[in-house]
Amino acid sequence: MTTSTSYSLQENVVASARVKWLILKTAMEERLVYRGDFAFATLVRFLPIVTQIFLWNAIFAGNMDRVLNGYSYANMVAYYLLVMIARAFSSMPGLANGIALSVRDGSVRKYLIQPVDMLDYLFWHRIAHKLVYYAVAIGPFCLVFWLCRDYLPGWPEPKVTVAWICSLLMAFLIGFLIESLIGLISFWFLEVSSLIFVYMMMNYFLSGHMIPLEWISEWIPWVNYLPFKYLAYFPAAILLGRIPPDTLAVELTIQASWIVVLLAANRMAFHYGVRRYGAFGG
Repeated sequence: MTTSTSYSLQENVVASARVKWLILKTAMEERLVYRGDFAFATLVRFLPIVTQIFLWNAIFAGNMDRVLNGYSYANMVAYYLLVMIARAFSSMPGLANGIALSVRDGSVRKYLIQPVDMLDYLFWHRIAHKLVYYAVAIGPFCLVFWLCRDYLPGWPEPKVTVAWICSLLMAFLIGFLIESLIGLISFWFLEVSSLIFVYMMMNYFLSGHMIPLEWISEWIPWVNYLPFKYLAYFPAAILLGRIPPDTLAVELTIQASWIVVLLAANRMAFHYGVRRYGAFGG
């Protein structure tokens, strides 16, 4: 009996892995069908980097020794470049809108009648998107970082590098879970575009994408307790040495805790959303 149960469990694990691989492979093939358009759109996203460098040069009036809120011009350039890497992990364009559209047009039913979990499918689909994006963007990223190498800090210690990589991977999860949660709200409100717009504005400001959080923490003291911080500011701050070594483990634990909270919220929203969706006949 125990051997039979163990064998059945092993079969389920293998079948689940095959489904995930199929989703990942198919999604990557879809992205590569329009690889020219995808590559062009990816390259265009690098233009704001140049704009930001010139903008901060104007703010600092070309004075390399000037310091504003603990940041010199070189610090700001390095910060923004590192934030762009974090945003490449945490941004989820089209995810919430895609879920809302699926609920609105009824195509969400395919997740209810087939043995495929909706959130699991969207997760692997988004991983495929990111893998293709990184394959296209790694060249431009390397070029930009090489051109701006004089502004960047030196190589960090191995443990700092590990913490940075962990923060990027968890930033991906937090970004995914926040956007999917907003999309799942469409079970109650079919039109969520206004909510997405509000979220994008808050994200741009409270994640440190626009300016470092040190610049606004005096006005908004609770900004360091929100999950937005871990989408852009936190990974960049790790490499810039702005997270004290003795608090690094605590910050990573808090980031992981946000993943658990958001995952639970997603599961609850999907569970009760499907019940409401079914009660009204789809």
